[in-house]
Amino acid sequence: MKRIHSLLLCLAAFASAPAPAWSQDNYPNAIVKIVVPFAAGGSTDLLARSLAERLGEAWKQPVIVENRAGAGGVIGAEYAAKAKPDGHTLLLGTVTTHAVAQTLYPNLRYDVQRDFLPVTELVTIPQILSVHPSLPVRSLAEFVAYAKAHPGEIPYNGSVGATPHMSMAMLATRANISLLPVPYKGSGPAMNDLIAGQLTASFDVVMTTLPHLQAGRLRALAVTSAQRSPLVPDIPTVAESGFPGYESDVWFGLFAPAGTPAAIVRKVSEDSRRALIDAAMRKKLEEAGFTIVASNPADFSRRVSNDIQKWRKVIIDGKIKIDK
Repeated sequence: MKRIHSLLLCLAAFASAPAPAWSQDNYPNAIVKIVVPFAAGGSTDLLARSLAERLGEAWKQPVIVENRAGAGGVIGAEYAAKAKPDGHTLLLGTVTTHAVAQTLYPNLRYDVQRDFLPVTELVTIPQILSVHPSLPVRSLAEFVAYAKAHPGEIPYNGSVGATPHMSMAMLATRANISLLPVPYKGSGPAMNDLIAGQLTASFDVVMTTLPHLQAGRLRALAVTSAQRSPLVPDIPTVAESGFPGYESDVWFGLFAPAGTPAAIVRKVSEDSRRALIDAAMRKKLEEAGFTIVASNPADFSRRVSNDIQKWRKVIIDGKIKIDK
């Protein structure tokens, strides 16, 4: 009887003991996977692999990138949402997967704010509104005036839900203009057609657009960031060109599945921010066109919430629907 009593006491002591500190002190204790919901080789992939390398060095654990592309990033995001919430699976999400998709996809199998924890907004990339030189406009004001005089006659990259399309949709609703969206399966073919004059206007990220501006193949009208980009300081913002408050950067951030311990979220956020502000890392990313943000979880959470509301309004006002 004494032995049974002693055994019960030991079990009770074990049950009431504090949980092991692995989640705080020993994380990570296995391979960490960063899910990229787009194909290898793009800007999201470049960012993820650069960050994975630095985090792997800091944590003394392998950090790998897993590409799960499809449906504008939705497939990879859905996969990450269902991962075990122990910090060993993270998602490199974007404005598309975590702000636009929430409203655009009526049957989305994850809820951005219920199924994910924002960790840190890593970087942003401004877009440039550029036109083919055959279009007789040299400023955003002239572009809007021309569009009003020629409703539905300006073809642009209108791949539903992608950032070029959403940026133009927001401008169109603000300016009360009608344009001609042309769907593409990626920004590469759209840029080729813009250079060839099949399209006459498009938004695209600065690093993709800049070489064509420098070669005279395209003409820039405005950038989508809240302030002018240091990469193209002579190009005015959309906001200063008659549309105050307009901002449509492409942002990238780390998310963890809901239920991930707060201590792990803090550690991943702090270590990621430390990696981003490293001089060599900053130089590499800025040369690639990224603007470093390195926010904390609370600030990133506000960013996501605000952008969900912003893009919901654009989608509803523009009557934008995704093909089922």
